[in-house]
Amino acid sequence: MSTAPLSLYLHIPFCAVRCTYCAFTIVTRAEALIPAYVSALCREVTSLAQHERPLHSIYFGGGTPTRLTPDQIGMILHAVRESFAVTADAEITMEANPSDVSEAYLAACREHGVNRLSIGMQSAQPDELRLMARDHKAETTARAVDAARRAGFTNVNLDLIFALPRQTLENWAQTLTAALALAPDHLALYALELEDGTALTRRVNKGSLPTPDDDLAAAMYEMAQARTREAGFIHYEISNWARAGYESRHNRQYWTYGDYIGVGMGAHGFVNGIRYEVMGNLQLYLARMEANAPSRFPLSAAVASSTPIPYAEAMVEYLFTGLRLIQEGVDRAGFRARFGVPLESIYGEVLRRLSDQGLIEFDGQRLRLTPDAYFISNRVSAAFMP
Repeated sequence: MSTAPLSLYLHIPFCAVRCTYCAFTIVTRAEALIPAYVSALCREVTSLAQHERPLHSIYFGGGTPTRLTPDQIGMILHAVRESFAVTADAEITMEANPSDVSEAYLAACREHGVNRLSIGMQSAQPDELRLMARDHKAETTARAVDAARRAGFTNVNLDLIFALPRQTLENWAQTLTAALALAPDHLALYALELEDGTALTRRVNKGSLPTPDDDLAAAMYEMAQARTREAGFIHYEISNWARAGYESRHNRQYWTYGDYIGVGMGAHGFVNGIRYEVMGNLQLYLARMEANAPSRFPLSAAVASSTPIPYAEAMVEYLFTGLRLIQEGVDRAGFRARFGVPLESIYGEVLRRLSDQGLIEFDGQRLRLTPDAYFISNRVSAAFMP
């Protein structure tokens, strides 16, 4: 049984509206149920209490965590601290909608222990924000960042989306300029994925919006690499850049194939080789937690499904996640320690082929993507699948 530190993901599903690109488990027009949800979430956390492995990162994701009051955030964190050994330097992140926050709100969240803020800027272009059904403007994001700094936050991330339908390289350049002008400590830049069931996907499929251009998306990615490098950011993961020392500890837990607990409606977790998903229906989730059914770590009574990850699949996932780390890549010794076999004995042929194609480099110790493979990393990772 591992004794390595854990991470905790807390899903807050409430949103004012559903963004047109969003395929996450959320609910709208359900604010009246927030108090009941917070109580249920606290019960789920408490039901999983264990102190053998410390928590070194906590992440409020969504949905929109800033739909909760600071006191509700505090209630949840109190339940976490009562149930787990939280390290003194734990990274505690909260996603934030720019329109929801003020200096007073954020200062109160800081008092409860939140020490990292992830602001959903997405774009600086009014037309693009409307296309995504975002409820803020570029100046709203600037005010949110200023409020965060005045509230004492020294670790602020901005999320941006590129490769949107009708987005031009010039507009993306303007968004990057606006984001960098806000002096964030971390940037998460994601190419749009047209997920099934989203409003954007339906419009693209119907022909009322153009399909995003792959070559243009690659040019946008290259521009982001150049602009962030000039601004002093370290490109440490495929879609993430940070100033030195501000890499996301919580997200690194995913990329290093570490264990993380997921609680809340629709949350996912991965602990001790078991992947699981919490039920995604709000009423069922509330009823299940109200019933106080027994839980057994890491599976709460609200878990809808769980699957032990087969050995061969775990090796592929370990490579898939590790290759996303630009600087670190996959450590050969770490692979052998985890799986008991040399990396080359399983994937020697694949390694040679990808190396010949100029997509990976392997120095005998670490396996990394080459710069040419950053934007097509999923294709490279697929080569390791049986």
